[in-house]
Amino acid sequence: MPPYIKQAVFLVGGKGTRLGKLTADTPKPLLEIAPGVRFLDHVLGEAARQGFVDLILLAGHLGEEVQAAYHGRRFYEAEVKVMREVQPQGTGGALALVKDQLDPWFLMGNGDSLFEINLRALTLAPRPGMKARLALRQVSDPSRYGAVQLDGMRISGFLEKETNLKGPMPINGGVYLLEQSVADMVKGPCSIEQDIFPQLVEQWAIDGQIFEGYFLDIGLPDTYAQACMEIPMRTRRPIAFFDRDGVLNQDNGYTHRPEDLVWMPNAKQAIRTLNDANYYTIVVTNQAGIARGLYTPEAVRHFHQHMQEDLARTGGHIDAFYICPYHPEAVIERFRAFDHPDRKPNPGMLLKAMHEWPHDKAKSFLIGDKQSDIEAANKAGVRAYFYDGSDLLELVRSALGDGFRGHNDV
Repeated sequence: MPPYIKQAVFLVGGKGTRLGKLTADTPKPLLEIAPGVRFLDHVLGEAARQGFVDLILLAGHLGEEVQAAYHGRRFYEAEVKVMREVQPQGTGGALALVKDQLDPWFLMGNGDSLFEINLRALTLAPRPGMKARLALRQVSDPSRYGAVQLDGMRISGFLEKETNLKGPMPINGGVYLLEQSVADMVKGPCSIEQDIFPQLVEQWAIDGQIFEGYFLDIGLPDTYAQACMEIPMRTRRPIAFFDRDGVLNQDNGYTHRPEDLVWMPNAKQAIRTLNDANYYTIVVTNQAGIARGLYTPEAVRHFHQHMQEDLARTGGHIDAFYICPYHPEAVIERFRAFDHPDRKPNPGMLLKAMHEWPHDKAKSFLIGDKQSDIEAANKAGVRAYFYDGSDLLELVRSALGDGFRGHNDV
């Protein structure tokens, strides 16, 4: 079975000298892009919402500032740990700090750059012999970055920054899937890009995967200004709401045990399609079994984690689960409610999600298999689609088409 990858490591040790006074007493990734919102907040939030729950920051320059701001902090279900360098170790040498804490496979990225991609697609089953996979971005002018040479998916070489590089060519997007053994190659201070990756090229052990997502690093004053202008708006995305039982998984009556998870036809592919289309995917589910004492909220969380792990192995994820444990006939007193605002057909769960997730309502929609789902969507002002148990991917594609037509008509 392909590995489930839940760890992400971010380098936040650079000095940011090209930003001048902006980084004199502030680490570059901690620069604000909106009032109270740091660039690194957005980078970590993107990883956390895609199911990476173990986030490690490798801090160097002004590391005490990073530690004070982030150590022990939570983003969704993820917890952040900060490790500080005593002396600068470079992008490769920094891995030595956490060598004994690394999972067999982990994600690695730069805290001062953003590449908006489906991270789960990058972590899909590594081929035999592969030790690293780089997320690549095709650009028209690679002269500022240097370029990557590909032989199929295998990386055959790296071209240094040169004015005569002619695009379009793929560049290193700064996000990597790495095997833990890569840390064993580190021998003191070094650059992972200049010292480690060329060794992996010689071993035919490094792959590249091209993505088309939004890409920006904040190493220059103009790109930092661009981040302040563009990134806060990029958190606003459409939401695809799903009922759970009978839509994503078979409804066997109060389904809650991981071993009872059976996906509906093409449900995992439907979620992956929405992830790739830059939609938030959110589950809104009545869970009366909690109120009836048949299982606990912890059992539901465990079931949802199992769903996430299964989705990750096909390159997908669900951004959030909203549950309503209330029911008029509850045997557990604290869950007894006769008309709870969250229990569908009431729209409470959808309204909460739309309050907590910046969204494009015109392109958002819900898919459900009961009239109560459709009524909840109508009350929340969201388009609704009835699912009949057939191909969920086909219905999602239809919903995406309707959404884009509606958007274009505005």
